[in-house]
Amino acid sequence: MIWVVLMMAILLPQSLAHPGFFTSIGQMTDLIHNEKDLVTSLKDYIKAEEDKLEQIKKWAEKLDRLTSTATKDPEGFVGHPVNAFKLMKRLNTEWSELENLILKDMSDGFISNLTIQRQYFPNDEDQVGAAKALFRLQDTYNLDTNTISKGNLPDPEHQRANGNLVYFEYIMSKEKDANKSASGDQSDQKTAPKKKGIAVDYLPERQKYEMLCRGEGIKMTPRRQKRLFCRYHDGNRNPKFILAPAKQEDEWDKPRIIRFHDIISDAEIEIVKDLAKPRLRRATISNPVTGALETVHYRISKSAWLSGYEDPVVSRINMRIQDLTGLDVSTAEELQVANYGVGGQYEPHFDFARKDEPDAFRELGTGNRIATWLFYMSDVSAGGATVFPEVGASVWPKKGTAVFWYNLFASGEGDYSTRHAACPVLVGNKWVSNKWLHERGQEFRRPCTLSELE
Repeated sequence: MIWVVLMMAILLPQSLAHPGFFTSIGQMTDLIHNEKDLVTSLKDYIKAEEDKLEQIKKWAEKLDRLTSTATKDPEGFVGHPVNAFKLMKRLNTEWSELENLILKDMSDGFISNLTIQRQYFPNDEDQVGAAKALFRLQDTYNLDTNTISKGNLPDPEHQRANGNLVYFEYIMSKEKDANKSASGDQSDQKTAPKKKGIAVDYLPERQKYEMLCRGEGIKMTPRRQKRLFCRYHDGNRNPKFILAPAKQEDEWDKPRIIRFHDIISDAEIEIVKDLAKPRLRRATISNPVTGALETVHYRISKSAWLSGYEDPVVSRINMRIQDLTGLDVSTAEELQVANYGVGGQYEPHFDFARKDEPDAFRELGTGNRIATWLFYMSDVSAGGATVFPEVGASVWPKKGTAVFWYNLFASGEGDYSTRHAACPVLVGNKWVSNKWLHERGQEFRRPCTLSELE
């Protein structure tokens, strides 16, 4: 049995030894089933031990009765030929059988199962990663140690999570008078956002990012909110959407962020997730210096890439994006499916390549990332917003919806206001999929312009 287990350990993929479970909630669910299987195996072992002890107990009771009778009159007892024969038989064979029963190891099945399952267990990296995630959640959502240790995680918009707002109001009180002179139009500028007289542009990006994750930070002025609308969109008179137009909602004005409602069905979501789950690998970033792919602490998730030719659903989703945006998806990257782990996040970053990264997409040969399309494939109980620290926008996950924005201006220059982040998932399981559309192939197309969306 042992050599079989050792051979299986050698033959199984080595990647199982370091799975990085903490970076994907979706894959962590497999651990629940593995542990349940081990519990079943453990109970079988306990039952086998109980059966063994029951047999030993019956032996002991039978032998106790015999020896009690025999010791009262030993000569008279062995004087009976049948008793004498049974005594010889017990001592010669039956005690050996009892010895074998006692020595029999009932744990072989359980130990073998445990040895095999251990290859799927989290490792030290997972344990440390999960511990760091708790600290990250505590810092980002202002959770006290006692609260998080008891597992009482509040909603990020709970009044306790907003407790530091008073503090920011206090430390910025000296700037109130200066801010009062600013006009309404000045309030609209992304370089000097204000909330209740508080200028937050001076704050480090990290603080603005965490405030937005908590539902705090910069809020849009009423004047700007009036410019946001909901509408039906037919994709520039696309036949697929003339009779059943898509539902659009303005999430933000500068940069323009559009949310599409009911744009992907639950059935499609499950198919995409099923295709992606076996391929999920720790998400990486491209080192701007070496160009090598590497894992980083500020991106905690696993991702997989799906091509349109693999499944009709993926192809249909790709065409839906093309029909609604007017952008050619033949030069776009494959559909990236991501599942966030414990405290899963992706700190502020750009989707497009900046001027100091001229070789970022050279291998693709399709130019820069002109736009981003992001599907939300699950609801998130708490946390997990997509935030834009430069402008103070927060977009919250809603299953079945998608958000879209342009990363580049018409001139081809990058829009630095699109710098965004995925906030840590406080409670729940966050699944997303995104499509990065590139410049090439758009030269002679007629994409949706901002004016057409108004």
